[in-house]
Amino acid sequence: MSDSNPSRTGSPVWKSLETLIALFTIIMIAAHLILRFGIVSSDFAQNIPLWAVLALGGTPLVWGLLVKMVQREFGSDLLAGISIVVSVLLDEYLAGSLVVLMLSGGEALEAYAVRSASSVLQALSKRMPSIAHRKIDSQMDDVPLDQIAIDDTLVIFPHEICPIDGIVVEGHGVMDESYLTGEPYLMSKTPGSQVLSGAINGESALTVRAEKLAVDSRYAKIMEVMQTSEEHRPRMRRMADKLGAWYTPLAVLIGLGAWIVSGDPVRFLAVLVVATPCPLLIAIPVAIIGSISLAARRAIIIRDPTALETADTCRTIIFDKTGTLTYGEPHLTEQICATGFKPDEVLSLVGSIERFSKHPLAQAISNAMQQNKTAIQEATEISEPPGQGLQGIVNGHSIQITSRKKLLKQQPELKDQLPSQAGGLECAILIDDQYAGIYRFRDTPRTDGQSFIDHLSPRHHIHRTMLVSGDRESEVRYLADQVGIENVFFSQSPEQKLEIVNDETTRANTIFVGDGINDAPALVAATIGVAFGQNSDVTTEAADVIIMDSSLQKIDEFLHISRRMRNIALQSAWGGMGLSMLGMLLASAGYLPPVAGALTQEVIDVLAVLNALRVALPPKNLIDFKPGSSA
Repeated sequence: MSDSNPSRTGSPVWKSLETLIALFTIIMIAAHLILRFGIVSSDFAQNIPLWAVLALGGTPLVWGLLVKMVQREFGSDLLAGISIVVSVLLDEYLAGSLVVLMLSGGEALEAYAVRSASSVLQALSKRMPSIAHRKIDSQMDDVPLDQIAIDDTLVIFPHEICPIDGIVVEGHGVMDESYLTGEPYLMSKTPGSQVLSGAINGESALTVRAEKLAVDSRYAKIMEVMQTSEEHRPRMRRMADKLGAWYTPLAVLIGLGAWIVSGDPVRFLAVLVVATPCPLLIAIPVAIIGSISLAARRAIIIRDPTALETADTCRTIIFDKTGTLTYGEPHLTEQICATGFKPDEVLSLVGSIERFSKHPLAQAISNAMQQNKTAIQEATEISEPPGQGLQGIVNGHSIQITSRKKLLKQQPELKDQLPSQAGGLECAILIDDQYAGIYRFRDTPRTDGQSFIDHLSPRHHIHRTMLVSGDRESEVRYLADQVGIENVFFSQSPEQKLEIVNDETTRANTIFVGDGINDAPALVAATIGVAFGQNSDVTTEAADVIIMDSSLQKIDEFLHISRRMRNIALQSAWGGMGLSMLGMLLASAGYLPPVAGALTQEVIDVLAVLNALRVALPPKNLIDFKPGSSA
């Protein structure tokens, strides 16, 4: 239903009242039908429940609509309010009660479906710890975050969320920063490493020194940006409002013209009865609800029904990188071995000690061993001293895995022997203190990424495709080249992402696709925010659409469901209004009295709703691109 009046729809009290009115109306209509088809033959007794509906439910609704009329807001529901009054004057109490149910039920359903800013901010707040473990000498106490000062020493236990931005002073482990930075890997933490508030600690306790107050931390800044973007999000005019903006005054003018020309006020009433905008009030919500159901069966959760109405009007789509156009996990992509070393033997030696490591790249090496069916050898003397890499003994060979920088510090004469540095992550390998090779890793692009991007313009009229990521330039440009995106932004903070989305949304309706907490402000600011998976409560609360299976094919399905819903809803609305217009002309000429007009409108309503119900029937195919090939 209409949300063009913020003073009415924005109030939780009003939404609660409309829910109560809808429930009360259903009960009273059921009571009327029981009395009518039961043993009670008195019209007076049968109508008591309907009078209660019109008095207790219709009065506040009509009053709210009168306020809208004074404010010169002519939505589809305004004509319904006039119809409530007309139904009372015509003694058509059941028709009036049904209109009350249409109005209150539509608002109640929308209030339930549409997310609010408070839910997003609440999810952000819940995720952060309320206390921190502060260490003074050998004493450790739990204190509220607002009591943490710069240079305080804190202990972060395994699996806890880091409460502040700081520097590791003791301990060795990993942290999951993907929610904040967009980097898809667990990040190794040793003394001197930076930690970010909101990151999830790994298996080892870390001691850190606070560099910022909690209110100035990275996570707090994201909350601040989240709140700002929600407060400044523009309201979208609903489909029914746009159509009702001209339909309502036209119907009233036809009715008044019939009254003036004929001198018979009954014709005015007859026109309004025929004009009751049920195709707008019922058919469009039916199409939306049917599409929400169809999407849910395909693992697509529609949190804001407006997304279905507006997706087909979006002309710009903006992607985060990690987890959307990539799989969100590193893979071993190159094994560059030095002269005299065989790739299979090096992988066997390296993998045999990496399986004992917590380093972000260890799993990628283990996966490569499984794919190549490489033998695992017995490893001893495994050690991973802070900042020194991984070391061990395998089958009598000393193995060291370190970084390019540390390798050149140990053996500067290797500078000319090493391959040039490329994008992505890498590690250097020493076997028996001799340089053995470089392993390179990348976050693998989705196999259907290029074909999906290629088909957006011809199939969905997307004129501008963008890649906006917090990752480094080399990684982002590598992915952009792989999938065919020219508009690239890298190393972007949540604030910068928000600024880009806001700027693009002023030019055209936008879709933003992301999966991390750092994407939440952009998800809210875009015309439609699409979240991949359920990596974070914050992300799913901020999004309008949630893709449960994290698949680009599901985005395509959503776009097609939206277009199909819009087409069928408009068919029902235009068809219903066209028939209603014909009925209004007949009523204005005196050929359709009020009672016959009411019956005619019921037939029109049934036809419009039956057409709208088609939307819930799944079509044969909702994907129009071939994964792995260009469109």
